[in-house]
Amino acid sequence: MMPPEEKLRHFEGRAQNHEENQEFDACIQDLVRCVALTRLVYGEGHLKLAQVHVRLAKAYFQFKGWGLQAKEHLALARELLPFCSSVSSCEVEKLEALICLLSVHLTQGGSALLTDKYPLEEAESSFLEAEQVLEELHQLGDINQEEKIKTELEICNGLFRVYKRQNRPEEALNQCEKSLHLLNNCGKPEKMCSVYRDMAAIEQDKGHLDQAIEYLTKAHAIAVSHSPEEVEGAQISHSLALIFSAATEPHHNDSAGRYFEQSLCAYKNSVGLQDPAFLAVQDDFCRFLLFSGQQERCVEIQKASLSSKRSTFGELSAEVAETLQLIGSVAMTEGRMKQAHRTMTKCLEILSLLYGPQHKKTKATQKAVDMLARAPEVVAERHHRKGRRKTKPQTSSVVPSSGDDGNSMSDS
Repeated sequence: MMPPEEKLRHFEGRAQNHEENQEFDACIQDLVRCVALTRLVYGEGHLKLAQVHVRLAKAYFQFKGWGLQAKEHLALARELLPFCSSVSSCEVEKLEALICLLSVHLTQGGSALLTDKYPLEEAESSFLEAEQVLEELHQLGDINQEEKIKTELEICNGLFRVYKRQNRPEEALNQCEKSLHLLNNCGKPEKMCSVYRDMAAIEQDKGHLDQAIEYLTKAHAIAVSHSPEEVEGAQISHSLALIFSAATEPHHNDSAGRYFEQSLCAYKNSVGLQDPAFLAVQDDFCRFLLFSGQQERCVEIQKASLSSKRSTFGELSAEVAETLQLIGSVAMTEGRMKQAHRTMTKCLEILSLLYGPQHKKTKATQKAVDMLARAPEVVAERHHRKGRRKTKPQTSSVVPSSGDDGNSMSDS
């Protein structure tokens, strides 16, 4: 029978292997075993037990997004850490306890952001405490520069998310500035892209479109220069297109169109024409074309996209229904009532099956179809079809009279 010490080493190693292979459920199961075995091997008040609780908490947080479970194990670790520090006479163990405490604060801050059960002030407090512990470790010389910068970036990102959710934009922007400074100093400009995008989002929320455009343009330049074939460049081009299309100045329309085209081209090259991201940008582009008076091109693109949407989302999908609705609406505004009626009827069939007849989308489309059904050309077409059905030749065998013979020829 394997002794507890060997079992502990076995499950620690296996948990690490599961993590590296992204087998996260199996990793967590082995870490749960490690908690029980560590308690058995080292006892209740040992630093090792605090460390394994933190490791399990990080696994719950990072791999599953389970904030509540993570916080339970972090609370157990925090109870143990003061006792571990007081009983330890070894300087190395005291430093290990400090590193463990840093991990507790970082994981607790991140976990608090995952759930609304805990106030954002708790997350802020955790990240600020992590900042203090990190500085203490730096003063003691027990953390290298690379690890220090990595941790500072994690703290900045955490505080940015807190301040953004608390509607404290200036403080959120300040954390972004810190991140940019750190990334520039460590020679990782490619990672500045996401920070500029965060800054642009804040400025856009404040209504400062010019500043948002400036930050997104910087992000776009970085994305295109470092990874031209990646999706991030396509995403930023899309964001720029949406901001330019929302601007009131007419000259921004050219920029919006250009960035829409760039985004579509980048998505086409990276993920293909049937990817949901490509189709979503295409729909935004069509709305832009519609609002800028380019109805014909909008409808042309939407009609061409139907086969891709049917293949990607299915015939009975909201995406197909919305496309038919847009095509039908344009036809209606242009006075092509017969085409509008046919298209909106198809849309109604899909919406009825998707949402039922009482849904607001179904009822609104039903109203449009009823209105179109009263249009003179639609009524005329309906009467024409009824007339054709009535005059259709009978299929039963009848001997014609000589005057009715289909082979007889008129004297005229």
